Amino acid sequence: MNEILKINHLKKTYHTLEKETVAVKDFSMSLEEGEFIAIVGPSGCGKSTILSILSGLEEKTDGDIFLRDKQIGYMLQTDALFDWLTILDNCLLGLKIKGELTEEKKEYVIALLKKYGLGDFLNSYPNHLSGGMRQRVALIRTLSIKPDILLMDEPFSALDYQSRLTISDDVYNILKEEKKSLIMVTHDIAEAISICSKVIVLSERPCTIKKVFPIHLTNGSTPIENRKTPEFPIYYDQIWKEIDYEP
Repeated sequence: MNEILKINHLKKTYHTLEKETVAVKDFSMSLEEGEFIAIVGPSGCGKSTILSILSGLEEKTDGDIFLRDKQIGYMLQTDALFDWLTILDNCLLGLKIKGELTEEKKEYVIALLKKYGLGDFLNSYPNHLSGGMRQRVALIRTLSIKPDILLMDEPFSALDYQSRLTISDDVYNILKEEKKSLIMVTHDIAEAISICSKVIVLSERPCTIKKVFPIHLTNGSTPIENRKTPEFPIYYDQIWKEIDYEP
């Protein structure tokens, strides 16, 4: 095993003048190199809070996070592309903000765009692209900083069902090809099973881990093909029963 991230007893509490709210009560997990993990649970249980802490957008209240000399990239729920910037400039934005844009890194981003079917759109603007293509651009923008671990928060939720299936295949193949590790938050159980090799089910807020499902699918390959495997509906039913959906 090649463990690159370990989280022990993570806790997050929000304080206001009126009250104290515990969002994450006790969360522990580890991530191995090349592993894809999904986190699912009821709405508002604290899934996105965990990603915000891992990305550095929020401070933890308690617990330990051990990151083995790896860089983290965060892909948000919306593509967050700037309509007044070209596709290439959108993808270079993170490097510019960090003051790390070099000609070599620019060529790397251009190569990624060409490799994944966006070479003809370098000088186009986001409103010229389909929703699925915009998500691909957002992913390449995240990859531009060469992260080892990608965090994704409901990355396909803004797309229609057909586009979600197509782009999930695209994203899966890109991340495998680029040898990345993934932690994905999603409310879509089918998405979690078809993309990831492990699914963590959280309880209601304040969240703890209810159950962890290692996913083993036979005769599958891509997310679309994984949905056709005989084990898929069995995992779906088991995970559905674990989630505390409000009536």
